[in-house]
This record gives sequence, structure tokens and C-alpha cells, in this order.
Amino acid sequence: MSLPIDYSAIARALFEQAPKTTNFNRLRKRLKRQAGDTIHNYGMIDISKPKPRWLVCLSGGKDSYALLAILLDLKAHGDLPVDILACNLDQKQPGFPDHILPDWFENLGVPYRIETRDTYSIVTEKIPEGKTYCSLCSRLRRGILYRVAREEGCSSIVLGHHREDALATFMMNITRGGRLASMPAKLLNDAGDVTVLRPLIETAESDLAKYSRALGCPIIPCNLCGSQDGLQRQLMAKRLQEWEAQTPGTKTTMLKALSQARPSHLLDKDLFDFKGLTPQGNDADVP
Repeated sequence: MSLPIDYSAIARALFEQAPKTTNFNRLRKRLKRQAGDTIHNYGMIDISKPKPRWLVCLSGGKDSYALLAILLDLKAHGDLPVDILACNLDQKQPGFPDHILPDWFENLGVPYRIETRDTYSIVTEKIPEGKTYCSLCSRLRRGILYRVAREEGCSSIVLGHHREDALATFMMNITRGGRLASMPAKLLNDAGDVTVLRPLIETAESDLAKYSRALGCPIIPCNLCGSQDGLQRQLMAKRLQEWEAQTPGTKTTMLKALSQARPSHLLDKDLFDFKGLTPQGNDADVP
């Protein structure tokens, strides 16, 4: 029988080297509050289970490090009644330092699983040079993570997507996909047995970057996607930055719009009964 995980000890080790400044403490509290509110507002905790288990996915990027740190902080303070299993999918990218994450997990005492699958060779073989790898890479990765979640008894896969990811996806869907859609905070897979959760979907990317940097997380760059110039997602991110610079608060307003859809003011006939929309009026004669 395995010993219970001491999340308080893990959190102490994680924040031991963090700055003892007012600015960092404010950032830490803000990120905890935002994630906690998102988890609550979107019903991310499966209340049908006595203690759900989450598969928290780490790529080695700033966002996923921040995700795990925030969840561990919530857990250590009794605000997250779930068990956490960190998971890294080693996709065998050339030059990937596969020792960094296991060493980091071990030093902190974080329970983890490293899943090794050579999706890199599949993606580079199937996708012509110069084309975007992201779509196929994402599908392969998601299928593997669903399997790992089932094997580990996890009801949810937890990802580190943030506000800018949601907005860039929204813009890409409008301009290239011809639909109004973004990244949902909570998604049920097609099989109906695993949810995909994004507790940071309302959190600013810049805050996550400051947070992971302050914690000294060993960032691993993604050389697969980062090597391709002109990706649509990068272009959308650049446009968002330009809009924000021109009109501060634009990103916040756009994110708010995603939660305040009005079907009657769109053109989707499946969402709103336009044919059934007729004036009722009264029976009095109109002069």
C-alpha cells in the first residue's frame, strides 16, 4: 500500500526559493484565486467520486509548470479535493532533454509518470516540410493521454492553456474555420469517460510567465512547433498583442465576450428560432 502524498511538503519545497516580495505574493494569490474560481464556476471537480484523480500534463513549458504549481498550492491549502498525478509525454523530439522533468519531479516529491511515444517521427513523416505540425501532433498526443488517464484511474486530463490561447483559437476559428468557437474550460471526450480541464483559461499568459520564472522552473522549449515560422497561431498572438498595446484591456474585454454569447444576435439558425420569432403586439387597432 502506497503512502499518502504530503502535498504540503511538496508545496513548501516548490516555494522555498520563491521571492519573498509583496509583488510575488500578490501574483501567487491572484493566480490561486483565478484558478480556484474557474474550477468552481465550471464544475471541474467530479463530485460523484469520493476523491477524483487528475492527470496534470506538463510539456516543460512555462504554462504547464505554472499550472502544476498553482494546483499544488491549492491542494496544500485544502482547496482542491483531488489527487494529482503529473504526466509528461516524451515525444522523442531530437535534442529533447528527457532528464529535466523527472529530476524536477523527484526533487520536489511530485508523483509523476513519463510516457514515451515517438510521435515526432510520425508527424514529420506525414506532414510536408514547412506545413504546420500542430494539428496532427495534438491529435496523437491527446489520444495517448486519454489512454494514460484510463490506466492511472484519472477522471480528468488537466492542461495549461491560458487566456491568450483561448483568444487566439477564437480568432483562428473565425478567420480560417468559419465558426464561433474557442477552447472550452471543460470538455467531455467522445467516449464520455474523461474530461479535459483548463483551470487557467481565464488567466493572463504574462502572469504565468512571471510565476514560473520566479519559481525557477527549468523551461524546455518546444523545438517541433517553434521551428516553423508564420504559424497562424503566432500571427493571431501578435495581433492580440498589437490590439492590447493600442487599447489596453482589449484581451479582458474579448475574454468576457466569450462568456456572454447572445444567440439571438448571431446568424446560427440551429441555436435560435428565427422563423418562430414573430411580433405579438396587441389586439387594438393601430391608427
